Amino acid sequence: MVAFSLYRHPLDSRRHVGPDLPLHPLGCVEETMVDIGGKRIYVENLGCAKNQVDAEIMVNELVEAGCIAVENADDADVILVNTCGFIESARAESVETFFGLREQYPDAKVIMTGCLSQRYGKELEKELTEADGIFGNRNLSHITTLVRRIYAGERAIDLPAYPLITEESDKRGKLFNFPGSAYLKISEGCNHRCRYCAIPVIRGNLRSRPFDAIIEDAKRLIGSGIKELNLIAQDLAAYGTDQGDNTSKFLELLQALAALEGDFRLRMLYIHPDAFPSELPALVAATPKIIPYFDIPFQHAHPDVLRPMGRLGDRKTYLDLIASIRSAVPSATLRSTFMLGFTGEAPETVAELHRFVEEAQLDWVGSFVYSREEDTPAFKDRTAAEHKTISKKAVRWQKELEAIQEPITARRLQRFVGTVQDVLIEELVEGEDLAIGRTPHQAPEVDGLTVVMGRNLVPGEIVRCGISRVNGIDLEAIPVGSEGSR
Repeated sequence: MVAFSLYRHPLDSRRHVGPDLPLHPLGCVEETMVDIGGKRIYVENLGCAKNQVDAEIMVNELVEAGCIAVENADDADVILVNTCGFIESARAESVETFFGLREQYPDAKVIMTGCLSQRYGKELEKELTEADGIFGNRNLSHITTLVRRIYAGERAIDLPAYPLITEESDKRGKLFNFPGSAYLKISEGCNHRCRYCAIPVIRGNLRSRPFDAIIEDAKRLIGSGIKELNLIAQDLAAYGTDQGDNTSKFLELLQALAALEGDFRLRMLYIHPDAFPSELPALVAATPKIIPYFDIPFQHAHPDVLRPMGRLGDRKTYLDLIASIRSAVPSATLRSTFMLGFTGEAPETVAELHRFVEEAQLDWVGSFVYSREEDTPAFKDRTAAEHKTISKKAVRWQKELEAIQEPITARRLQRFVGTVQDVLIEELVEGEDLAIGRTPHQAPEVDGLTVVMGRNLVPGEIVRCGISRVNGIDLEAIPVGSEGSR
């Protein structure tokens, strides 16, 4: 069982700033039609890009019910804390964020939504008495009813099942990205069943969105001025494998998206290395609208760690995959993530991972220490005491990995110096003739940025820039002429 007391905020020893009433699950009372028109909604979004899309959908549902989306919690009547429940540190952050907002805004309705609510809703019902409501993530259209019930005087919990796939809510108005960029979710859940992963517990089995619904979603985003569509799923290549014949429809979908009219580009995020489509690099090379950016979470390189994860690869297999991508797409940018401290980890497996990272010469690397998650198959691989011991070592191994990768990233970035790149302007630096943006080789939030030195730059626009130098993990650039802006 999860001991939420480990994450409790110091408010526990003070007064409760929220109502202390029993929580009523949906279905125990009749649906109320309390008017929530004019109520001001603020979302504090945590977690991954998929969670962000959920938040955008929930806001749109409430706006369509007459609510007003606001940019600051100071102005809000209702605060949604859209939580992450994937690993221990994310859960702790989610609970701390909730209590911080609850304490700061005692008069607002503060609702915990998202993955933490979905995963531990029943425990939160008992322990998080400060919450005005608790809402899961499987039927986002229910959020309006939940808010109405709260304004009718209830404390409400709703952990709804998924609706029919053809009836899922997917409309968005307000986006939480910087201007010009958006996430486009093509599926939910996962069937890979990596032994460490809690995604199937939180999000369930793979649910591929209907092909036409994704196309229409993309058209709406492109029509609103979006210039970068970031395709997201737990594994993009798994798209469609749940639709009868276990065959991936991802390449077909990618081609259809690339064929849409408009001034935009597609970025692919998260492709499982054991299911990587061999035809994909050639398609990317032949399709200018697809950014040559490959995000492949290898997680490790030694079989003694990968097999307990439920993964098939090894150092040579993954190096061969990288070589095949670079052969077909010489300009490719490659990103990966690695986990330290999982079952089977030992000095020799870490050494193999270090060797792989040095040989792979990846552009971007993220790393994290394994979080032992209940309800996953790997949970029973070791005791809590054993996990604590190995985790301390894993922190050191992670730092060693980062020290190896940092100069690799710096060297890889040097190839852009002296070239001209499209830079999507994200925000202006106040009081300076500077803007922050990204080249196609920099994904939102996780990679370095590009600092553009120039005037009259507009967030959401793409500017042709000459790359002048590398500064750490960032690039510096100068516009090459207004005729290159769009």
